[in-house]
Amino acid sequence: MKYLMFVAAVLGCLRLSAQEDVPAEWKTPSKSSEAYAAYRRKLTVPPYGLAKVKALIEKIPYQEDDSSPMSNKDYMALSLREKFTYHMIHAEINAQNCDVRPPIQDEEKKIFGQMADGSEESVWSDRQSKFMISNRDSVMALIRESTDRSKRMGANYKMAIVEINGREMIPYIIEVYNRDKKDRDLLTLLMLLMKNNEYKEFMASQSYRKLYGEKADYQSYIDFNKGNEDLIIKRATDYYNTIRK
Repeated sequence: MKYLMFVAAVLGCLRLSAQEDVPAEWKTPSKSSEAYAAYRRKLTVPPYGLAKVKALIEKIPYQEDDSSPMSNKDYMALSLREKFTYHMIHAEINAQNCDVRPPIQDEEKKIFGQMADGSEESVWSDRQSKFMISNRDSVMALIRESTDRSKRMGANYKMAIVEINGREMIPYIIEVYNRDKKDRDLLTLLMLLMKNNEYKEFMASQSYRKLYGEKADYQSYIDFNKGNEDLIIKRATDYYNTIRK
């Protein structure tokens, strides 16, 4: 049933898309750009009670508003770690977006102002956000534990860090980035933490104006190069040093 509803939603988007003119700037990106786009959107799946949580998710009926929350009875029976797994693999609110956007060119050569969303068709509900915020220390610990195990901080984990304002994780985010320097959204995450906490040195920078100024949009970026990489890490480190106890 869920699959049929998903297909219907996709077909609805396709019908809308077919009625629109293809933008003149539409161009197929390179293979390396497509590969990096897919890499940015990958999730990390927590191992905590995973089989149990997946089985419960399969039982969830869709509501009339297309939301899909787990029943309160089943939800309250989950342990904290199982709830973390649930939230990381299942966002409860449908957020279908039928807008047609041209593919990003040379995605692997850019540092974006916004991170890729691994769950583009759904968002966390108030219940889910409240859980993460009220259990932020545990959420940060589980993200770190799971990231070390899987060797990857997926899009869902990065979004959760923004959700809980996990600025205490800045040194760890830098550590994860430096392991292979492949996931530039970790640099974006550092900038979002500085932006959301209104770090003046960053907000006065040219990078901030380009990524978050009046003319910025979801695809705004700065070039990926060693200079920008080093500057983001230095600014984030300097910011962290102002908040550490």
